[in-house]
Amino acid sequence: MKDSRIAAGGLVLLGCGKMGSAMLAGWLGRGLPPTSVWVMDPVPSDWLQGQGVHLNETLPETPALVLVAVKPQMMAEALPTLQAMGNGSTVFVSVAAGTPISYFEDVLGAQTPIVRAMPNTPAAISRGITAIVGNAAAGAAALDEAEALLSAVGEVVRLTEEAQIDAVTGVSGSGPAYVFHMMETMADAGVAQGLPRDLALQLAKATVAGAGALAMEAAEDPTQLRINVTSPNGTTQAALEVLMDAETGFPALLNRAVAAATDRSRELSRG
Repeated sequence: MKDSRIAAGGLVLLGCGKMGSAMLAGWLGRGLPPTSVWVMDPVPSDWLQGQGVHLNETLPETPALVLVAVKPQMMAEALPTLQAMGNGSTVFVSVAAGTPISYFEDVLGAQTPIVRAMPNTPAAISRGITAIVGNAAAGAAALDEAEALLSAVGEVVRLTEEAQIDAVTGVSGSGPAYVFHMMETMADAGVAQGLPRDLALQLAKATVAGAGALAMEAAEDPTQLRINVTSPNGTTQAALEVLMDAETGFPALLNRAVAAATDRSRELSRG
């Protein structure tokens, strides 16, 4: 990244909370010079203050890229401060949930290259996945730039239309919380069967983490991996008959959960 357009033109972070900090750590680790980064954050963390970036200083007039990572409720106040950068070569990448591309076009101008992104919290350990989609002004070059930047914290996938981002939010954006809750409930179930709480939680966390890592590394798809674990008339089959029940098991439950998150994402986008 040392020789990229971003390093040469400058990168602006509007907001640098947990997600912004995770991304910044990834970029700095890949060789982006701290002197090429400007951060605007009213309450900078101790970590951020020690990174050597330009912190709450005068911004460059036409940075290569602006990452918008403020909370949605702060958007109306923060984004207009960058209005002068709109309708130019500066690419705006937003990781703000529930804020559609049209909002940025209204504030910054319709000719502004805008990429909307939906990351998830495993980005904090560079194991996230981010979906991106751009407006007409963005073009292939802006999407390539955004993908190169966001790949510092995990995988990146491209959407064919912005409407898909609500479903992405329901699956992967909110998804880590589903998995964390599964760990909680697995541990609770272990306690109910006589295990000490600490041991049950250790087993649940390691099992979910290990299964996820295996799913990412294995050549087989998750369906085949499930079959591989399931002996006929064995313990796993007994559990799966409960979990795979069409009315009360995972299929119906997760379908309702993802639909609820997707619907809420649509509501937030409509304001």
